[in-house]
Amino acid sequence: MSAIRPVELATWGGSVGAGEQADATEALETGHVLFLPNLRFELSDAERAFLTPTIVGKSKNVSFDPRNGSLGGTTVTEMKLEELRGLLGRFALSTRALLSALLPSYAGGIHQAKTSLRPVEVAGRSQSWRKDDTRLHVDSFPSQPSKGKRILRVFSNVNPDGRARVWKVGEPFERVARQFWPKLRAPLPGERGLLAAVRVTKSVRSRYDHYMLKLHDAMKLDPQYQDRFASATQAFPAGSTWICFTDQVSHAAISGAHQLEQTFWVEVGALRNQGSAPLRVLEGLAGRRLA
Repeated sequence: MSAIRPVELATWGGSVGAGEQADATEALETGHVLFLPNLRFELSDAERAFLTPTIVGKSKNVSFDPRNGSLGGTTVTEMKLEELRGLLGRFALSTRALLSALLPSYAGGIHQAKTSLRPVEVAGRSQSWRKDDTRLHVDSFPSQPSKGKRILRVFSNVNPDGRARVWKVGEPFERVARQFWPKLRAPLPGERGLLAAVRVTKSVRSRYDHYMLKLHDAMKLDPQYQDRFASATQAFPAGSTWICFTDQVSHAAISGAHQLEQTFWVEVGALRNQGSAPLRVLEGLAGRRLA
């Protein structure tokens, strides 16, 4: 069964039927990628000037916090900075409207996090294995513990040259977790508290966050596992948008540049099927609560 679920929606909001909402929610929670081939995020001529890797210097993306308007990771200054802030702020508003229309059942338990513009070509970028997103992985944030909350992301390909963003998409999360679980070491006594005390993490990692990071690393470090999915590619054309729980969907970005991305946190209690959450899957393997 394909992990890609097409959705024929071409507006960032508006009216979506109850049946379409239910189907989209079920697809996301069972580990599918919602693919919206006709949902384009339009840029002005002035905004297209930001589609160059020179605006990020040594960073791989520009980050924007919708809560306070702060920008990071960019070399842009003065008046152009306000134009860039306006672009990312508009994408943040658009994605919020999209999820309100398509996934209204999450309304009481969804929180908007940071927005980013990724103008750098993925293929050929020199990075450490841990930061190499061309390797199949599930998302987990090293410095920001989620305590079990879901990572829901909206991506939009704004490439001005018509180039696709190409992903690899792997197998279901439960299968991945069962395969790697015996290799994931438990946290050492005092380890999680120490990492918070020296500010490696913004708060104390839950056991869930510890195991998710170990799973992320184990997947990326296993060459045989990576090779199994070498041909499992999915192209997302310029002018398209896609949505998935990136803590659940095993994925890798293998080529493409010029992408907008919006992250949301979703509480496990807001899910229709809470048993599908990585937190619940790992708790089943551990035989105990992890967050």
